[in-house]
Amino acid sequence: MTAPDAALNGLRRERPEWEPWLLVIDEILREAGNPAWESAVPASAPAQRTAVPLLAGTTLTLEADLVRRLFERLIRTASRAGTPKMSSLKAALHSDLEWAPLFTASLCQDVDRINEIAAVSGADAAALHAVIALLPVPFLHACNRRWASSISASWVEGYCPVCGSWPAFAEVRGIERNRYFRCCRCGGEWHSRALYCPYCAMSDHDELVALVPEKGGANAVIDACQRCLGYVKTFTRLQGCSPGTVMLEDLASVELDVAAIEHGFARSPGPGFALEITVTDKGRRGLFAWK
Repeated sequence: MTAPDAALNGLRRERPEWEPWLLVIDEILREAGNPAWESAVPASAPAQRTAVPLLAGTTLTLEADLVRRLFERLIRTASRAGTPKMSSLKAALHSDLEWAPLFTASLCQDVDRINEIAAVSGADAAALHAVIALLPVPFLHACNRRWASSISASWVEGYCPVCGSWPAFAEVRGIERNRYFRCCRCGGEWHSRALYCPYCAMSDHDELVALVPEKGGANAVIDACQRCLGYVKTFTRLQGCSPGTVMLEDLASVELDVAAIEHGFARSPGPGFALEITVTDKGRRGLFAWK
């Protein structure tokens, strides 16, 4: 059994009420291992510029059918949840959606564009956001597999050096207690300073606080910033989790998210860096680009 399978089974035992959504997560994580997505990743990573993720400014050529098939599977799986909002997703299956713009909006976390797509499709906007947010995950995992060795050793930004997303959580590892941020979208990791807010770069220890939950002990804490009111969940462990389990670890620690919100803290919305990516459809002429 793989680490993601074990983590997913653990969540199913602990949170049986989540089963409809866990089926969607299972679908996307299995697709993340599909080698077909490798063909959309540029063969060589660009030289990393200061504070610029590797994916920023790239032009991608994507098989529209690959995106369409994944989107339809996710929609069908999610719509079985039985709730009115999730059931409304079926309407998106009958919409004349352009796959390159849809994928670009998801990849760049373009909330306004996704809202426009939801309005046209007739699906509930919040439900469609949840599904569309997963759409680029297999491609991003392929990027991380190919480009992880190209990440600059001097990278010190709070957002992912591959895809520009904010961290899902941090890991303090081993005897050396080195700190790493983990990306929920591409599964990647990057080194972080010990006292540092990824959202506003605050490093003044007087402005940074640690919230320790009553359950879970000191191995899981909430590192929060009193200036920007952002937070990051932090886990102390011997070694980092696999890329395929980052999303599941994030879900499994939802109690920490609830505690942080109750104390007035929040994750920063949207991307950490605007990617400005161009996506072209391999199967037709035409260019689609959203920034």
